[in-house]
Amino acid sequence: MSQYRLRKKGRLVLLLAALASQGSLVGQVDIDREPINYSSREPSDRIYELSKRIAEGAVRLEWDEKHGWLPALLKALGVPRSSQTLVFSKTSLQFRHIDPSRPRALYFNDDTYVGWVLYGDNVELAAVDREYGAMFYTVEQARTEQPEIKRDRGECMSCHANPRTQRVPGFLVRSVIPLSDGQPDFRLGTLTTDHRTEFRDRFGGWYVTGSHGKMRHRGNVFLQGDSDDSIDREAGANLMRLPPRVRADAYLEPGSDLVALMLLEHQTQMHNLVTRASYTTRQSLHQQEAMNEILDRPTGYRSESVTRRIHRAAEELLKYLFFYDEYPISSEIKGSSSFAVEFSSNATRDSKGRSLKDLDLERRLFRYPCSYLVYSESFLSLPEPVLTLIKSRMVEILSGEDRSEPFSHLFSEDRQDILTILSETHRLFRKTDENTR
Repeated sequence: MSQYRLRKKGRLVLLLAALASQGSLVGQVDIDREPINYSSREPSDRIYELSKRIAEGAVRLEWDEKHGWLPALLKALGVPRSSQTLVFSKTSLQFRHIDPSRPRALYFNDDTYVGWVLYGDNVELAAVDREYGAMFYTVEQARTEQPEIKRDRGECMSCHANPRTQRVPGFLVRSVIPLSDGQPDFRLGTLTTDHRTEFRDRFGGWYVTGSHGKMRHRGNVFLQGDSDDSIDREAGANLMRLPPRVRADAYLEPGSDLVALMLLEHQTQMHNLVTRASYTTRQSLHQQEAMNEILDRPTGYRSESVTRRIHRAAEELLKYLFFYDEYPISSEIKGSSSFAVEFSSNATRDSKGRSLKDLDLERRLFRYPCSYLVYSESFLSLPEPVLTLIKSRMVEILSGEDRSEPFSHLFSEDRQDILTILSETHRLFRKTDENTR
């Protein structure tokens, strides 16, 4: 064998060893290696942009004697107070300050999350970077001239970059079996919940205010015995106010809105799947180019295995986007705040006034079963191969060309309505001269 071929074989062996050490050959992602380099990248999310404007003196936040930096941060980040949900389980870095009488408050909009704990040390912030997924920050709850927004350097990753978040920096809503002090009984397990989760298994460790008819959940109550069956779901059902143990006047809102909590479940995993598709595509193409160079293949050559990985990530995202396997609602859902109205009013609408943010809450979560996060910057910033594939697959599904099992739940009317909404309001689907050539 020639020296040239020996050198090439040696380079290939080294490359395969490097990929295996990163877990790349089994679909895992090392977020601090090429091509992701998560920790060393400069973010481009809403919170990072706010931190720059504060540092430049372009924005000034006002300290609140009761809630510290929380009200000013919510206003500056465009996060509605009505989105407040309260979690009393000790599942946060500030768990020492959290118990059933002092739950942690969470607020969110389409791409930003804010956590606040009564007497807590920090306001916890997270936002979606259009290329790199969830970014995490803190603001110390101390009265200063202006707050300093500090980026997390790894402490959050133990909970926010694992299988529960699709193995990428992401978000999650957990349902636990809580003891009376808020400590989860991990012997009985813990669930990551979204719109697919059976209703009776949701919201363990959360306060839930709102009505849901005959459906039952784990919220508002504690473990009474040795099994999940000992939770008194009846006692926690259809509460419109927080229990007396909670100092409701210590929070910005008097409740923990059910509709907000259900939206929080949906969008956290949707963000994660978008990030996963982005990471998978970029990592696959990066590895492919390295292989192409070693094997003297043309630039841009794509193997069947790389194509399969990208297709697999796209299909998983599409199933979730179109609410495949959504748990059906059997009783009307109503929240306890103005959140549902505010959420739907902040929407892009077609010529008939329809929007992907229109809620159903009688049979299913949304009137039109297609995630509103198709409008998000992270979705629109997906790498070209996977974004093009997802767009073409969406057209196939919505036009009725693909009626296979993951999408057979979509009625013809649903498909047509969604396609019309997208064609009038979404830049990827809008009918223009360029798109119709």
